[in-house]
Order: sequence, then C-alpha cells, then structure tokens
Amino acid sequence: MPNANAIKQYLLNAKPTVGCWVTLASPAVTELIAHCGFDWLVIDVEHGPGDNQDIAAQLRAIDAAAANGSRAAGAVRVTANDPAQVKRAMDCGAQTIIFPNIDSAAQAQAAVASMRFALKGRDGVRGIAGMVRAGRYGLDASYVLSANNQACTIVQIESAAGVEQVDAIAQVEGVDCLFIGTADLSASMGLLGQVGHNDVTTAIDTVLQAGRRHSKAVGIFATSVEQASHYQALGVIFIALHSDAGWLAKGATDAVEAFSLKSSK
Repeated sequence: MPNANAIKQYLLNAKPTVGCWVTLASPAVTELIAHCGFDWLVIDVEHGPGDNQDIAAQLRAIDAAAANGSRAAGAVRVTANDPAQVKRAMDCGAQTIIFPNIDSAAQAQAAVASMRFALKGRDGVRGIAGMVRAGRYGLDASYVLSANNQACTIVQIESAAGVEQVDAIAQVEGVDCLFIGTADLSASMGLLGQVGHNDVTTAIDTVLQAGRRHSKAVGIFATSVEQASHYQALGVIFIALHSDAGWLAKGATDAVEAFSLKSSK
C-alpha cells in the first residue's frame, strides 16, 4: 500500500508548512536540502534540466534522507498539464504533482484526472501499471487500488486569466491547493518582475479569498524569509522558501563578498 501522502495531509489540515524548490537535478543536492528542515521539496522539471531518471533518483534521495530522520516529502512540478508526463512522474513514485499555467476549471479537471486511475466509474485517465517504482515494482499488490487516495493535485494560478477563473478552479473536486506563480502572473499583467505592484497584490488577494471561500489551501514561492513571513501573515500556508540554486548562489556570493571585504582591509 502506498505510504500516506504527508503533503496532502498538510493541505487538508490547513497546516502551515515551508518547502524548497530543487532545480539542479542532483540527487546529492536534493538529499542535502532534505536534511535542512523543510517540510517538502518540489522537484522542478518545468524549468530544471531533469528527466524521468532524475525524478526517480531525486525521490530516492528524499526517501534516503527520510530514513535518516528528515521529514521532507517530495513533489514534482511537471512541464505541462500533460497526462503522459504525469503518469511517468507518478510511476517514479511521486504522489503530489504541481501543474503550471492552469487557467480554467476544465484544465484543473484534466489535471485531477491525469493523476488518477479509472476505478469504480470515477473519471481518471492515468494508465494502469503496477510494476513500477511507485508500486514497489509489482510487489505491492494493493498499489493500483489505493494510489488514488494519496494523489495530491496542486494547480498553479499564474496568469490574469487564471485569476479571473480562480473561483471556478477552486471548486474543482480533487484540487488540493492553489499555488500562486507571482513571476508569470506579474508578466501576464504587463508588470514583469513587479510582484509588489498593487495590481499584482490585488490578484494575490483574489486567489486567497477564493481559497477561503472554497476551503482550498493557497501556496506561493518566496525569495526571502521576509517575503515568506509576509505571505504567511496574509494567510498563505504552503510556502516555498526559494530553491537549491538560490541558496547555493547566495551562500557562495555572501562568502566571497565577506572574504573580499576582509582581505581588502
């Protein structure tokens, strides 16, 4: 039987959590970040260089960290709302999928269906296979019958069109979280990079209000502790605190700058 999906439980219980994007397709880096105290990690194959082999390797790294005391759970952001991509990521062991660029209820319904087997007459289009990593290579006889219950669907609202349709999207059964993509959202509004602009913050609030009305968790990506704290105060409970690449770059540049200042004295 699949392990209980910790991310899904966090969202259902409205428990505030902090995660991190892992973008470098490195199992070693993913394992390291998993030991840093995050509640979850998102393996990003939308903008990262990883493929399905990398997804499986990074999920193994997260599992290895968990066996040594980490609490981090793994999720995968696919490149598009494509059932073939979703199927392969889930066969690798992903239980939580993040879908970019969801602009309508129909797209959200398609995302939910792509994560689920067609069982008991319910809508689902995920191809059935038990002899995959997710099903312990055929050794878990209960996998196909129980996997749907652990599937967690997170849809990204990252355009003006998505904000306009957010109430309809939030009402889709099976959507577990509305994740605000501020970079693409600001760009779609003609405000590239201006995530603090009044029009963008108004759009963020629109998504938050829809989440409250329809009892759906809301997530967002923050580039600093200060920004994360601000979003948490607004009511966002699923917060990504930057990325493996971001922390690596910041640590390295801060150290070089500090050393240069000392050595120049």
